[in-house]
Parts: sequence; structure tokens; C-alpha cells
Amino acid sequence: MAVQPPSSGTKTGTETFLRDVIDGLSRPQKTLPCKYLYDEAGSQLFEEICELKDYYVTRTEAGIFAHSIKEMAEAIGPGALIIEPGAGNCEKVEPLLTQLDSPAGYMPMDISPEILLSARRRIQARLPGLKIHAGIGDFTKEMVWDELPALEAHRRVIFFPGSTIGNFDPEQASTLLHRFASRLGQGDAVLIGTDLDKDPIVLERAYNDSEQVTARFNKNLLSRINVELDADFDLSRFSHRSFYHPLRRRVEMHLVSLAAQTVRVSGEDFHFREGETIHTENSHKYTLSGFEKLLRKAGFSPLRHWSDSSDYYAIHFAEVR
Repeated sequence: MAVQPPSSGTKTGTETFLRDVIDGLSRPQKTLPCKYLYDEAGSQLFEEICELKDYYVTRTEAGIFAHSIKEMAEAIGPGALIIEPGAGNCEKVEPLLTQLDSPAGYMPMDISPEILLSARRRIQARLPGLKIHAGIGDFTKEMVWDELPALEAHRRVIFFPGSTIGNFDPEQASTLLHRFASRLGQGDAVLIGTDLDKDPIVLERAYNDSEQVTARFNKNLLSRINVELDADFDLSRFSHRSFYHPLRRRVEMHLVSLAAQTVRVSGEDFHFREGETIHTENSHKYTLSGFEKLLRKAGFSPLRHWSDSSDYYAIHFAEVR
């Protein structure tokens, strides 16, 4: 639960949203891209999820950063340019930027220009000498990378926290890491967070909280489709389901149809059997060795990692070979 959404506030954004929804609901296994979970209401619900006792991911990562941020800054070294895809409100990068020795600049990327503008004002007030150049767009597309200006730096480092890599399947994650490597040069690096494989009870509890905030977060996607795409989903006829898939090492999140029903989206009908699901999100879990193998395959040399005492989560530092 980390990928930032594309804005559907423009005609182009709405058309893309509709195309993705129609395509996903037309498949044998109905699916919706997880990036659309994060409209304004969804983002607020996700913030609530991050505060839940059962959802360990955010506080565990924050604890690792708090404990090891100086070591991370030392590993990065002086004169570094920090690039953050899917930066959102940029809160996670601020402690790192304050610890770096003479950073060359900061380049956040996000779909939302409003979020980036607010974050830039906040960071520049705290670090007035820091050069900040924001890239507006989807970081999985080449265009936003092409639009970033060239800044001289001793080293460029892609900062990718939040276990966002886990929202991509292994093949997609490999493609994304290759893209990162292609935008860096020898000696440049990534600092990237991964949720580690662990007891399925812990994982399933994190995505099926007793307060049902995750359920509201998941079903909010249907509300968004109703409002933005003229649909008629009855939320009371769908339920939230999350479970751990051990062979694929991922938590899957679904919306389950509680009855045989037909839903209309922008004039097009979609039929559901009782028990049929819409697959809304995956959250892949890694072993340390498994993710290091993925990094090597993409052209990186893993140098070190930091983790918590329970090995629930890890932050990896790797250089381009």
C-alpha cells in the first residue's frame, strides 16, 4: 500500500482511469490497478492504516531510519543528488536530507503537483540552500525521467522507501530496477525499502485489521469509480478480503462480490458471480538474499542493508556496477 495515484482531475486523467477500469473488469480475473486506491479519501484512510497497531510496516521502517539515518548518509557520501520517485509529501526524505554532507540537490517525482509544491515549500524553509527540481508524472513512465534537469553531483542516489517495490510483481520490479539503473551511472546508488517475508499470521493481521480501516480503504476504490466514472457499485454487496499467498510470497487484496449482480460503469455492464473477486493489490514480501539477487540482476551491487531486530523490514543500499 504505497504507490501514488495518477490524477484523474483532468480529462486525460479521467480517460486513462476509465480505460484502465474497463480493461481490468473485462478480464477473467477482474482486477483494478492499485494506484487508483489513493485518491484524497483513500490517501487519508491509508494514513489511518499506518497508525494501526497491526500494520507494522510504516513504524518499523521509521524506526530503522531513526536508528540508522546517520549511517545511511555516510554511506551515500558528500555532494549527492537525491532522486525520489513517488515522493508524495516528501516527509520520509527530510531526515536524510538534513543529515547529508553538502547535498547537490533533491528531485522528487509525483503525479500530484499540489503535493510536491507544498512539500518543496516546506523543505526549502528547512534547507534554504538546497536545489529542488520536481518532476510531475508517473515514475513508471519514461517521460517524467526525461524531463528532469541535469544537475552536477558527486553521486546520484534514487531514494525509494515505503516498500513500494512490493506493489510490483517480480517481473515488473525487475523492470523498474533496470530503469533505475539505466538512469544512473557507475558508482551511483539506490536506497530502497522492502518488506520481508515473515509469519503469515503477522502479514494477514496487518491487512485485515480489526477496526476494518483497510476494508474501507479497499472499498473506497468502488466509491471513487462511482463518482468519477458514472458507475453504480453497491458497496454493501462487496466485502474486503486479504490473504497471504505463500508460493508467490505476497499478500493479495480483493473485493468479493457477495451475490450474483451486474454493475454498470460509464454505460457498460459487468457481470459478477457470487464469490467472484476484483483483485486490487499485491504486496510482495522478500527475503534478504532474494532481493539482493534481484538487485544484481538489474545491474546493482548490494553493499549493505539495515533492518529491525525482528527482521520484519529492510532498507538496502546498492551501487550501480
